[in-house]
Amino acid sequence: MSWFPGTMSSKSKVAPSVEFDHSCSDSVEYLTLNFEPFETVHRWRRLPPCDEFVGARRSKHTVVAYKDAIYVFGGDNGKNMLNDLLRFDVKDCSWCRAFTTGTPPAPRYHHSAVVYGSSMFVFGGYTGDIYSNSNLKNKNDLFEYKFATGQWTEWKVEGRLPVARSAHGATVYSDKLWIFAGYDGNARLSDMWTISLQDREQACWEEIEQSGEIPPSCCNFPVAVCRDKMFVFSGQSGAKITNNLFQFEFKEKVWTRIPTEHLLRGSPPPPQRRYGHTMVAFERHLYVFGGAADNTLPNELHCYDVDSQTWEVIQPSPDSEMPSGRLFHAAAVISDAMYIFGGTVDNNVRSGEMYRFQFSCYPKCTLHEDYGKLWENRQFCDLEFILGEKEERVKGHIAIVTARSRWLRKKITQARERLRQKVKQESVEEEAVAAGAQKEVSGGSVKHSSTQPLLEVTIRDAEAQPFRVLMQFLYTDKIKYPRKGHVQEVLLIMDVYKLALSFQLARLEQLCVQYIEASVDLQNVLIVCENANKLQLDQLKEHCLNFVVKESHFNQVIMTKEFEHLSTPLIVEIVRRKQQPPPRLYSDQPVDIGTSLVQDMKAYLEGAGLEFCDITLLLDGHPRPAHKAILAARSSYFEAMFRSFMPEDGQVNISIGEMVPSKQAFESMLRYIYYGDVNMPPEDSLYLFAAPYYYGFSNNRLQAYCKQNLEMNVTVENVLQILEAADKTQALDMKKHCLHIIVHQFIKVSKLPNLRSLSQLLLLDIIESLANHISDKQCAEMGSDI
Repeated sequence: MSWFPGTMSSKSKVAPSVEFDHSCSDSVEYLTLNFEPFETVHRWRRLPPCDEFVGARRSKHTVVAYKDAIYVFGGDNGKNMLNDLLRFDVKDCSWCRAFTTGTPPAPRYHHSAVVYGSSMFVFGGYTGDIYSNSNLKNKNDLFEYKFATGQWTEWKVEGRLPVARSAHGATVYSDKLWIFAGYDGNARLSDMWTISLQDREQACWEEIEQSGEIPPSCCNFPVAVCRDKMFVFSGQSGAKITNNLFQFEFKEKVWTRIPTEHLLRGSPPPPQRRYGHTMVAFERHLYVFGGAADNTLPNELHCYDVDSQTWEVIQPSPDSEMPSGRLFHAAAVISDAMYIFGGTVDNNVRSGEMYRFQFSCYPKCTLHEDYGKLWENRQFCDLEFILGEKEERVKGHIAIVTARSRWLRKKITQARERLRQKVKQESVEEEAVAAGAQKEVSGGSVKHSSTQPLLEVTIRDAEAQPFRVLMQFLYTDKIKYPRKGHVQEVLLIMDVYKLALSFQLARLEQLCVQYIEASVDLQNVLIVCENANKLQLDQLKEHCLNFVVKESHFNQVIMTKEFEHLSTPLIVEIVRRKQQPPPRLYSDQPVDIGTSLVQDMKAYLEGAGLEFCDITLLLDGHPRPAHKAILAARSSYFEAMFRSFMPEDGQVNISIGEMVPSKQAFESMLRYIYYGDVNMPPEDSLYLFAAPYYYGFSNNRLQAYCKQNLEMNVTVENVLQILEAADKTQALDMKKHCLHIIVHQFIKVSKLPNLRSLSQLLLLDIIESLANHISDKQCAEMGSDI
């Protein structure tokens, strides 16, 4: 689709100046380019393994990170328990035995180790002689290792102690060591203990009174702290083993099971249940690797986003050296990389391998949050729905609603057409009156109102409360889940589901069904079933009936008061289903999960939203139609302009500071604004490097991607285009970098057709750089040839 429609005026007009305080934006952390060697994002790299002369291959050990080194303590080598301390220097990639003095902890495995200040603390574990199977016992001792002096010291703590244990979880938070669950030799545990690490003389153990959805008693699980919460994922818990993720609030001492009902079918599920795996935190993500998952040793790296509550499997870079699946390995984070050491691999073999994984450090995508704020603030609304018999009113934005729902788009189009006809009729009737009024006011002119009246759309079959939930979904691609199982809130989501079916929103349908099915329990199943029957929601009714007639549920359900008041036809259906269950129908048809916010906004930018454009962006005089609400939601610059200085002709000049971007770079910026896309050629990245700062985006995610794109992707093939862009944008570091590449690869560059189209000044820059590069000896050799 051409974005220069003939109907648009191409007359260039100066947009009003807007005073925007850039320091208010999160993007004030301005990034700089760096052309030093760097690591590819999501790359696994195999580092030198631990030499047998330094330390044995092992599993069930611990690793901690301190400064630029990884410290490995204990574990077992398949024959004996260990208590040596190894050190791996991540800069030199070299192994050595750490210097120690004093009495170290007895050889052990399945202990825990954490870093606090300039010390490592080791707690508990399993000790004894595994070769002769003697003196085997769990411990509850606490040792400190000072990195500066190499001194081992045991903390002798008075008072109550945690029960001796191994395979537990441990972390440090608020100057305290926290111990959770584990195995005491007879049973799995679920208790929690803490001890202050600030003063050894005053330290005492305290048992924590936990509340909320406490994880089942378990062992061989990892813990990680992120955003002031402790997370626990899976582990060995007997028949109760699940792949649930739990979070613990340190201040309130409350556990919560992280729900998975919001994960759409077809979207990445949580990792399989497992034990002996690792989990580390980096920025807003948790990374789960390895472990034994139902008799397999998977080696995918799973990533959980704490903000969006979604899982994904990280795709390693093409040049990765992947570790094999393993369990009872250990992991730690230094800077922006994860290090994994040891573990048990196939055939019960111990490993001495060290692997490094490079994290990505991009700021999060704020697309859903930005549109969510637009919905909450109700700024720039141009649409008002009139709902139900009570005619309750809900405001919204034409651009978002028409992008997300074809059914509502049709209603809006019809309402616009009716309004157009009404205005046309009124203008014909008022022409004479207007002409008379003009004669009376000498020199007067008709002023256009800067605010258009809201477009009214009536929907009789929708009530305001469920419709607001549906609108929230249109803006954010999710719904705020009410308390699981609470009857009134389950019934609300059923009303939302009914609307989703009417408005043909397949993605919202799936979200509602998953929430309701997960919320059905013995207390609410009959109420949900009756409501599903009344609303003709057959899929949910079927789920409820199957739930009722389950062997473990049936007797409890029919003894409730709700069953006594159930309608006769439903009672008959339940009894018949119990007597003769219908055959199970299996469908291999893929579930339609609908289109996402990103997909819809992409289509909207690419042409689907053209008829709803209400602003014209002028790039070097060329018009590009766009949507005010979308621009304002994503950019503080546009939000301030449209709120205070909206140009009367609806045209806005586009620049990034003093520089006008190329048409291609401008399209890349619009793709980022509309649907968060960050893929672009390197030359576009140079134009847009300052855009997040200038336009006041929520964070510098776009700049971070531009930075990486420029640092990684300047090649002989595109170096001339980037040189031109660098010259135009006055990016002197990048221009110098391009000239360096041109000089060192000049034979290849000289054959590029673009060389002939460079400006005279740039060609002179290249000649000057070549002259500076040529040595005196080469000049002398060239002179002798003449």
